[in-house]
Amino acid sequence: MKHVTLPVSPKTVHWGYFSKTVAPALTLRSGDRATIETLTHHANDDYERMIQGDPGAESVFQWTREHKAVARRGSGPTEGPFIRGAGEGIGVHLLTGPVAIEGAEPGDILEVRILDVRPRPSCSACHAGRCFGSNVAANWGFHYHDLIEEPKPREVVTIFELDTSGEPYAKAVYNYVWTPQTDPDGIVHPTIDYPGVRVDHATIRKRENILSSAKVPARLHFGTMGLAPSEADFVSSIPPSYTGGNIDDWRIGKGARMFYPVAVPGAYFSVGDPHAAQGDSELGGTAIETSLTGDFEFILHKKANLAGTSLEGLDHPMLETDHAWSFYGFTYPNYLATLGADAQTEIANHSSLDRAMRDAFRKLRRFLMTVHRLSEDEAISLMSVGADFGVTQVVDANWGVHGTIRKNIFRCD
Repeated sequence: MKHVTLPVSPKTVHWGYFSKTVAPALTLRSGDRATIETLTHHANDDYERMIQGDPGAESVFQWTREHKAVARRGSGPTEGPFIRGAGEGIGVHLLTGPVAIEGAEPGDILEVRILDVRPRPSCSACHAGRCFGSNVAANWGFHYHDLIEEPKPREVVTIFELDTSGEPYAKAVYNYVWTPQTDPDGIVHPTIDYPGVRVDHATIRKRENILSSAKVPARLHFGTMGLAPSEADFVSSIPPSYTGGNIDDWRIGKGARMFYPVAVPGAYFSVGDPHAAQGDSELGGTAIETSLTGDFEFILHKKANLAGTSLEGLDHPMLETDHAWSFYGFTYPNYLATLGADAQTEIANHSSLDRAMRDAFRKLRRFLMTVHRLSEDEAISLMSVGADFGVTQVVDANWGVHGTIRKNIFRCD
């Protein structure tokens, strides 16, 4: 076993997509461990607090008229003219990787263990050592067309500070309404429609003393984590799918073990979209988007050895903790295969919690029947009285429902 560190840099991140064609940033064997740095793509909501003075963050976010360190941001076209920019923001998350796993082949299962997660402190002289994040009530949020106060519509950015001196929690610092921002290439962004645009704070009005009575318990986790799909060379990071991705479940933090079906040789694992806290549904559009570093262990389960195990027949992501198993239902389990050539943009027109609930039910039913050897009637009864289904997210186009079954249900005295 070896343990290596993968820092953030323009050479080790890719922005807004999973890809089977990007050269791996790191290659590991089963059993190896890696410390992986991740950056939030919302860091430029407050450059001073979340980028300034941080060599890794500054190198990734560097964007002038002459040089854009990470040009492609999304799975869209990279040849102009552009509406928003290279990649067109069809996918927004900064992902570190890919990490290739030696010997991984389609049909295998990659287990990713999150051993530890810790925040990335500010390097700014004014805020050194403190940790910050951004929450955005955005145009893709569930609430956006259901506002009751003026102005309507509006996008609002709230900056939080994360206190880790004791039991970690987040407190709001200030918020502001998004105003049109002009990027270094001269493109105006009237809404939050392209990742990494630096907000000019001279154009916004900070509102302080907000949420003064609220302390949000921190739940450090990675919103986007998974493997490269096989269906396309560049796949948007926004909709989750059968190889994982933007699942946005706060339970995928320290102590979690995620299992993903391998779709391409090498598996090509990437991780990002780090969060300080999030509620089920991620209703407004984002969590508290912050930058985190994680310690990971990778275990490859070969297809030939899956028979008779809890991984036999697994063709979707599964979460295991010391206390429970969780299964993720989506509007479409594999939207890339179902919706065809325009799937990455078309999926937003099909978001459905009904479909996601049905998918989660079917996945948990299969698990109970195959792994715990229950009959269908037994499985349905147990799900109704002992399983918990919840809305994972309603903001990622391929909406999600998680079905969770606690392990202590199966421990009989």
